[in-house]
Amino acid sequence: WVAEHHAIQGLACSATPVLIGHIAAGTKTIRVGSGGVMLPNHAPLVVAEQFGTLEAIYPGRIDLGLGRAPGGDFQTMRALRRGLAQDGDDFPALLEQLRTYLGPERPGQLVKAIPGQNSNVPITLLGSSDFSAQLAAALGLPFAFAAHFAPDALDAAAKFYRERFQPSEVLQNPYLLVAVPVIAASTDAAAQRLFTAPQQRFLRLIRGESLELLPPVDSMEPLWSDIEKAAVENRLGAAIVGSDATVQAGLEKLVNDTHADEVIVVTDTYEHSDRMDSYERVARIAAEIKLVPNVERIFK
Repeated sequence: WVAEHHAIQGLACSATPVLIGHIAAGTKTIRVGSGGVMLPNHAPLVVAEQFGTLEAIYPGRIDLGLGRAPGGDFQTMRALRRGLAQDGDDFPALLEQLRTYLGPERPGQLVKAIPGQNSNVPITLLGSSDFSAQLAAALGLPFAFAAHFAPDALDAAAKFYRERFQPSEVLQNPYLLVAVPVIAASTDAAAQRLFTAPQQRFLRLIRGESLELLPPVDSMEPLWSDIEKAAVENRLGAAIVGSDATVQAGLEKLVNDTHADEVIVVTDTYEHSDRMDSYERVARIAAEIKLVPNVERIFK
């Protein structure tokens, strides 16, 4: 999954559908999607056309995760022609429009997404609070929670979603995805050292500095104050970092505690080779503990 962020140094995911197409073109079987498109930044028709086109080129491999945050600061919102008064409250109405363009043609429908109409690209709602959890539950849609930066609200949002879920033509049962930071390496110590790269990124975030990834360091202690340390550790509180055994135990606990149907792995490392090594380790772990979902069975 590819996120949407704008005008943020160090995050090259402003053109989300373009990246999805590039990744899908370079792979053969994996599903590729948005995590997510910030719907209030775009006309629903355009999103439907973009993802309808992707679905036409890569059938059965495209997912559409949707959020309502701006993906940038106030100045960026203005540049995106999104009014400062838009706080995401129009998200349900925009979502309804988008679903109309991606679903079967309705009687009297004057505007159609071509391609897109009747493509039924799978939609997942993203969130870090109970707003999207409530909407996903009411509409019977999958819900993905952003525990990679808002871990404190995970348990409440997951419980809220499951308790209030209403079956739909999409899902008969709730389907919860949980995003968490994960870094796996040969040893706990090696993984913890790699983890200092995302720790530095979040430290720079709370300081209002550039979010470019910096090389890992031996210790974070000289770099942050006690207050900054507490803030960073809170934001990264759901992180699972360590050797294969440590990561496996952490993933098993996460699934047992939240009853997550799917785990979204967020891996920020300075070196690409370390990220690939972590992905390979996590893939083996996921297969061993049966964390790989049968998406075709769930959504079709």
